[in-house]
Amino acid sequence: MVSEIHHGTVVADLRTAGCVFAEEEAGLLMEAASTADELDALVARRVAGLPLEQVLGWAEFRGLRISVDPGVFVPRRGTELLVSLALERAPARAVVVDLCCGSGAIGTALAVELDGAEVYGVEVDPTAVPTARRNLEAVGGHVFEGDLYGPLPADLRGRVDLVVACAPYVPSDSVRLMPPEARLHEPLTALAGGTDGLDVVRRVVEGAPPWLAPGGQVILETSRGQASLVVRSFDAVGMASEVVTDPEPGATAVIGMPRARPHRRHRSRPFAG
Repeated sequence: MVSEIHHGTVVADLRTAGCVFAEEEAGLLMEAASTADELDALVARRVAGLPLEQVLGWAEFRGLRISVDPGVFVPRRGTELLVSLALERAPARAVVVDLCCGSGAIGTALAVELDGAEVYGVEVDPTAVPTARRNLEAVGGHVFEGDLYGPLPADLRGRVDLVVACAPYVPSDSVRLMPPEARLHEPLTALAGGTDGLDVVRRVVEGAPPWLAPGGQVILETSRGQASLVVRSFDAVGMASEVVTDPEPGATAVIGMPRARPHRRHRSRPFAG
């Protein structure tokens, strides 16, 4: 770790660059650097606009350090809601598929927290696949490169208890309004979801039924404003749904499940934590 003598300079540089949490970031960068030259290089990358997680090489997610390489989508805190919901619903020795897995953060957390689970990640971006493999395979999971359900082993059909996905859901025309850290340094395939943002989300829903085990469920991240459209997608494939919101990180998820009663279509509730 570099001497604390550099701390004030690093904080000043980060504040000048517009980093809101300059003190905290300075501490992390100094911890990561073993020499002054290495610290200078890390600070220069952060000042240039790279996400802190890509500079450090990891992101914190549910208490884990998830490897994040340059050009790979950085897992968000709000996405931890998907893991919590999956843990609520997972049967013993669950079979879980993490679609659009990016760095593999969701699948890695579930593999760590679910005893005896089979966890499979799928990612279409070839830049992210090695990162996902490094994270998920280290805890016994498997990662496949390709589009949604396409690369999954055929013997998973009818066996999947949970499909969990943080698919892209930003309307493509709105990507230009995102912070530079995201729109300049994360893959467009992880952000842009078409005209209304839900092109990929709808494909996740439509493709799920043949893969789901009896009682299997689909858990999707979305925005509060888009939740009703995701509910319609579940309606279209004959599934009931539930909208769950967690206001503290500003997270929204929609869960698709078997329709137990003919009159039940969907409900909404806050996440109880």
